[in-house]
Amino acid sequence: MSGGTRSFEMARRLVSAGHTVHVITSWREVDNKPPFFYSNESGIHIHWITVPYSNHMGYGSRIAAFLKFAIGAARAACRLPADVVFATSTPLTVCIPGIVARRKHRIPMVFEVRDLWPEVPIAIGALRNPIAIWMARFLERIAYRASSSIIALSPGMAAGVAASGFPRHRISIIPNAADLEFFDPDHPKGAAWFKSHPELGSGPLVVYTGTLGTINGVGYLAQVAASLLRIAPEVNLITVGGGREETVIREMAIQSGTLGRNFFMYPSVPKQEIVSAVHAASICLSLVIDNRALWANSANKFFDALAAGRPIAINHGGWQADLLRAHDAGICLPPSDADSAARVLAEALRSPSRLMMMGRNARRLAVKHFARDSLFKQFECTLRAAVGHGQ
Repeated sequence: MSGGTRSFEMARRLVSAGHTVHVITSWREVDNKPPFFYSNESGIHIHWITVPYSNHMGYGSRIAAFLKFAIGAARAACRLPADVVFATSTPLTVCIPGIVARRKHRIPMVFEVRDLWPEVPIAIGALRNPIAIWMARFLERIAYRASSSIIALSPGMAAGVAASGFPRHRISIIPNAADLEFFDPDHPKGAAWFKSHPELGSGPLVVYTGTLGTINGVGYLAQVAASLLRIAPEVNLITVGGGREETVIREMAIQSGTLGRNFFMYPSVPKQEIVSAVHAASICLSLVIDNRALWANSANKFFDALAAGRPIAINHGGWQADLLRAHDAGICLPPSDADSAARVLAEALRSPSRLMMMGRNARRLAVKHFARDSLFKQFECTLRAAVGHGQ
């Protein structure tokens, strides 16, 4: 399916290692599915709860969906005896069924923090009501207190958890991973993307894959496209994905005259097709709005680009910016100056040898530090340790 595949990749490796894995998750589409149904995917027992959800929804509707899922998931978890419960957030309400299962079966809970909630929604203004903020912080404290150990997806997230008072030695940093075989640069599939999208021609291509949501700030890319149309019209920029800001971004591109000229928007596709788009890229992008609270992110698209051996351009600071600079695997763009960002991109794209070197460095970084199989071993060890020393 489209979106991040971290949970699936870890779950199927747990099955291969001999564990029995039940996943309770949501069916987000609006169709005729029953409220609850079951499937088996690659040996994983999947318990689906039908909860329509989309990034297009307002924050109130999303919170309602989170709570509906939490209630349904808690009921399902009570029916599934286990040795350990693993709850992966966002949203923070995922801790509710985790805690219920922990208490029902008297087993340890491992909680995974994929974004710092509620710090991020507070920082971007999604949570403003003082009562809602208090409740979110209260839920955060309960989640951490109920956890035998916590997995954080970045050093910044680990620091945020530790700042709440959770013992640092019980926090593991296991970032999103690079799927080395899936994105193998020795078997490029980029030609397939150009063949199916002849409107892109054969010039340099800058690719953004992922959600077009509020925190992603992809409207920035539409502004960059307008600048590039003046200084490097041979460069095309594309987005592959959807979200709440999609209509706004499209309108920005129409108003600037870039849509269909050097800026193209494509809908979400399954991960297998994302491979073609990433391999077609001269540079891949990972973007967030200009807010320091988002610097701790661990976006899948960053690691997909590393695995594919593609240079990465980001528009924020933090640990990923430090990695790119230290390993010369990409470039950092100014977050609030589209004209300067366009100039930086144009300069990089005019140096194929430099792009090739950064791509090789990106792949090396992926192999050495972010290989999925290596990070899975850490993940499995964390779960085993929780069972051996669970509360």
